[in-house]
Amino acid sequence: MELKREELKEERYKLRPSRSGKRCYCVEIDLIGYREAWDLQSKLVSARKDRIFDRDIILILEHPPVFTLGRRGGLNNLKIPKAFVERQGIEIIHVERGGDITYHGPGQLVVYPIMDLRSRGWKVVEFVGALEEIMIRTAADFGVSAERNSTNRGVWIGSKKLGSVGIAVRHEVSFHGIALNVNISIEPFTWINPCGLEMVQMTAMKDLIGRDIPREDIQQSASAHMQEIFHVALEKVSLEFIYDRLGGTIRKSAES
Repeated sequence: MELKREELKEERYKLRPSRSGKRCYCVEIDLIGYREAWDLQSKLVSARKDRIFDRDIILILEHPPVFTLGRRGGLNNLKIPKAFVERQGIEIIHVERGGDITYHGPGQLVVYPIMDLRSRGWKVVEFVGALEEIMIRTAADFGVSAERNSTNRGVWIGSKKLGSVGIAVRHEVSFHGIALNVNISIEPFTWINPCGLEMVQMTAMKDLIGRDIPREDIQQSASAHMQEIFHVALEKVSLEFIYDRLGGTIRKSAES
């Protein structure tokens, strides 16, 4: 979802409590391929629209190494030969989210909220601001002081980018979401102009505080802030539960 620059200055970050239901499913997945997660999100958007699920669903996960290109993305922002990337076994995937090129990999906190924005009465610009706020508060729990940038999306440490946001909305239901760099290797980001921004460097929380952060700690922090900011109570369910409700089965690559 693209936002005009003037909207960045005028947006609000505080979402109003919703009448559409306080409880929300939360699925924590150790590692799942990008295409499988994308397919799952698409199915969940349709299921949420058709009320197969009577509550919103939040996916918290990590991806194997992958580059994704949003609606504004092009290979012109890939600074190394595509063949080199392919030799590393890394896919390059075009997706329908907003934004340009980014990288996902192990050690990154990825959150995909499948949320009915219309029933909750939330504007897209408010929702995106709230997603940034979740990253800011999560980072702060570990002594990292991140902030917004007045001209570019995401969360920043000075001129370095710590977390990215890019969503899509279909049938008034959101998907895609945020990626916060926690223990991830920054090297693959040097192969691209992150989010299409030249001369922008990425950073990770582990590099800022000098230690790795346990995955369960970062997930617990992010979940607490999502409950507060989204005004929901998260109910943890398994991926198997989600696939059963969708009438399918778990593919082996998503099993943990």
